[in-house]
Amino acid sequence: MTELLDELEGKRSEANNAAEKHRRQRDELNGGTRDWVDKRDELNSKVRVMIDKANEHKENRDKLNNEVRETKVQRDNWNRAVSELSEKLIEQKREKMPDGSPIRKLKIQLKALENEHMTSVLKADKERALVDKIGEISSQIQAFEKEYEQFEGIRQIERDLREAKKQAEASHRKVGDLAEKAQLEHDEMVRLFEEADKIRREADQAQEKFIENKLKADEEHRNHIEHIRQVHDFDKIISGMRQKLHKSRKEREDDSAKKESEEIFDKFKAGEKLSTEDLMVLQKSGYL
Repeated sequence: MTELLDELEGKRSEANNAAEKHRRQRDELNGGTRDWVDKRDELNSKVRVMIDKANEHKENRDKLNNEVRETKVQRDNWNRAVSELSEKLIEQKREKMPDGSPIRKLKIQLKALENEHMTSVLKADKERALVDKIGEISSQIQAFEKEYEQFEGIRQIERDLREAKKQAEASHRKVGDLAEKAQLEHDEMVRLFEEADKIRREADQAQEKFIENKLKADEEHRNHIEHIRQVHDFDKIISGMRQKLHKSRKEREDDSAKKESEEIFDKFKAGEKLSTEDLMVLQKSGYL
């Protein structure tokens, strides 16, 4: 039985060592699991921040696109006004100035004559004739301009036309500026969404690693518990065997003591002198 007990204690030690090994591996894996959880949560936090920023750019883009649409409507209205005023101006001029206005042509002639006067070396008579011609054309221009000022309706239409063109051009520039800003917001939104998708994939990989580590840690924990159970089972068996061994040894000791007591008692009955040790044995055995 002693050999079997030694064998069982060896197996218990092996089971206990295995349990400790699985415990260390489990704890190590659990540490890695926590690291992957932290990384996953950190990456998901970054994703949320980027998504929020991307949505802000999306809102800005949509707002700017709405302004683009509204400004296009304004631009189109001004362009229609330009077209209508142009047609109205032509009609008014055709009606009130059937021969048209020669002012522009006269101003071109005047400019050419003045340039000739400044750049050419002429004889006195030709120079006087040129100066007279310049004066004549200047007088004609003044007369036509004075006459032209009488057509206030035409002048008002021209003022309105200039303002409409100004507003149409301003609206067109504004459409371009707003569209450019909207495109920048769109590009930044796309960049952030793409970056968020990239980080989300990293977070998914961290989640996969977390699950993989957790499954391994759970397996190590089960192995640890199984070996601990084996240790407990060995403890029960070994404890029972030790109790039986102790009981058997005690029984043998009791039998030996009883036999010794009987022999001493026989010596006592035979009248032999007993030693103090013999008397103590008899007393302990209940003979005295």
